[in-house]
Amino acid sequence: MSGVKHFDPSAVVGAVTQLLWQRGWAETGIADIVATTGISRSSLYATFGSKQSLCLAALRRYLAEHAEPAFTALETGGRGLSTIAEFFDGLITARCAGPRARWGCLATNLQTGGQAPIPDALAEHHQRVRHALRTALDSADRLGQLRPDLDLDATAEHLVLVAQGVNLRSRAGADASTLRSAVAAALTALRRPGDTTDAWPR
Repeated sequence: MSGVKHFDPSAVVGAVTQLLWQRGWAETGIADIVATTGISRSSLYATFGSKQSLCLAALRRYLAEHAEPAFTALETGGRGLSTIAEFFDGLITARCAGPRARWGCLATNLQTGGQAPIPDALAEHHQRVRHALRTALDSADRLGQLRPDLDLDATAEHLVLVAQGVNLRSRAGADASTLRSAVAAALTALRRPGDTTDAWPR
């Protein structure tokens, strides 16, 4: 029947998400997407419009399924530095173990690749993770865990950079224990003298 799709667009987005995550924007062409999904080039363009639009859909899927739950936990954990340490522990575990070990983060991969034409979505993601970390830092501050001289906005930005470093270094092969030690050092440096809050990603 004319005009009826004989494939599931959501399943295509899921497959492309995995492909882009593992291989990157520059190394993933339409021919690769056709080969992975089994969907013709004309059907892909008719449904999604462009490789750019498909990449954006894949990023949205990735963020909803893999990033947003971690950000929500940061915002609602309520235990300050321990909540932040748990966030980094989950990040390091996801990056260094399991079926997607050494893939890094799709958003970070797209940012560092410098070629994916979706800068607004990537900037939105950056603000989202920064806000989640700032919320957890606010909690730590209320609990008296932080040094009084900290600029919390700058500290949230710093922790975003630490997270991106975990993503990049894990993709390059850094082991989990090294990454945990580096994160623990960064979090310990934030603590108020005398505070004994556990800031070690387990």
